[in-house]
Amino acid sequence: MAQARVLTERELRKVLNYCNTQPHAARNRTMLLCTHQAGMRCKEVAALRICDVLATDGSIKEEIALSATQTKGNKARTVLLPKKLRDEVQHYLQQRFGLSNLKAVAQTDTQRALFPTQKNPHRGFTANTLCQLFHKLYKDAQMDGATSHSGRRTFITKLADKGVGVRVLMALAGHKSIATTQRYIELNPTVMKAAVELI
Repeated sequence: MAQARVLTERELRKVLNYCNTQPHAARNRTMLLCTHQAGMRCKEVAALRICDVLATDGSIKEEIALSATQTKGNKARTVLLPKKLRDEVQHYLQQRFGLSNLKAVAQTDTQRALFPTQKNPHRGFTANTLCQLFHKLYKDAQMDGATSHSGRRTFITKLADKGVGVRVLMALAGHKSIATTQRYIELNPTVMKAAVELI
């Protein structure tokens, strides 16, 4: 079975630009970027609550402590949020609740879904419905071969191409074995050519 397509920066921009033309643009962009910039699984993104990302002072947390029920394999893990993704989450929440209202949000109904569905503003996606949404966004943006797993594969491959060690990648992805992480890494011909020039 073919693995999910790894996207280049240009291809990811194309998908995000397409999202910008659709309803719920900020929500959909942020959900996609959770997979591409933090390596999160669909199930993890779907299970996020406001309290997972929003600190009591209204700032965006630098890391998300996922409970065992929010992850695959029933094992809690920590997800690190890079600054670009924190900015995206903040922009999304400001659009959803109002520019100056995040501190008030952080101190009230924080158990609400971070990413509600169109049909029910109080409930989040299921892993399955979010996978379907990602599939539609990639397909409509003409990214053949891209699936809900493309974000994680892209995240791991990009970091591997930049020289991040496989043990660090394993921890960031929440994998139990290095072998699993290695299967995610797509070999990049440009990186291979640069590698042999190191001789």
